[in-house]
Amino acid sequence: MNFKHMVVVTESESNYQGIDSMSTREILSHINNEDKIVADAVELVIPAIEKLVTVAVASMKKGGRIFYIGAGTSGRLGILDASECPPTFGVPHDWIIGIIAGGDGAIRKAVEFAEDDLEQAWKDLQEYGIRSHDTVIGIAASGSTPYVIGGLKAANAHGCITGCLVCNSHSAIAEVAQYPIEVVVGPEFITGSTRMKAGTAQKLVLNMISTAVMIQLGRIKGNKMVDMQLSNHKLVGRGVRIVMEETGASEADATLYINRFGNVREAIAHIKKQL
Repeated sequence: MNFKHMVVVTESESNYQGIDSMSTREILSHINNEDKIVADAVELVIPAIEKLVTVAVASMKKGGRIFYIGAGTSGRLGILDASECPPTFGVPHDWIIGIIAGGDGAIRKAVEFAEDDLEQAWKDLQEYGIRSHDTVIGIAASGSTPYVIGGLKAANAHGCITGCLVCNSHSAIAEVAQYPIEVVVGPEFITGSTRMKAGTAQKLVLNMISTAVMIQLGRIKGNKMVDMQLSNHKLVGRGVRIVMEETGASEADATLYINRFGNVREAIAHIKKQL
């Protein structure tokens, strides 16, 4: 397939002209109208998300991990999603790992041409001891980022599960990934500014992937974060309320066992044994 001559929706002309002469209210209203498109576009690809989640869960049950690889905004979103899993679900930091082209310095400051290296992603993955039962998910709004393409090709060659999250149809990255997710949200409010709708779509899908995976791995009880890290007073208070709701314990007893075990799940289990 000749990707060079394909229409790239994420780079297509904005539906709005004269943005620089709009009032603040007009700008905000038009951005909001465009954002309303995103959730509907994500809904269309739920079957594709389901397929990727299903194989990732099966792999993780055998000791596999999930890696997100991306450049720029896409890479940052992968790192954000990965970094939120340990405090939310109480899992080790190496269960889901985000890697950005250009290294950690690129999280805050763009690294020129880092995304153009076809070989660097696999080198970055090797630093984590990438194995055949790991899942590698490439994130790129354009669907053409060389860093991601090279990483996915190498991951395929080494027997890994590969998926992708892109915002154009029939992209080069989707051709490489075993489990592609293509969320097409249309032109951006500012032409080519994929930190907007495309970025929002990526954030929504990454939320869905990591949350569904963690639920399937048993890290949620009912609808509660029973394995969350109790790392501040707000979260300790939330933990106490969860214990009270799940066991009927008084606030004093719930607080006592939260302090003793430092873990909501263990506090609930201990109280229920005594009932």
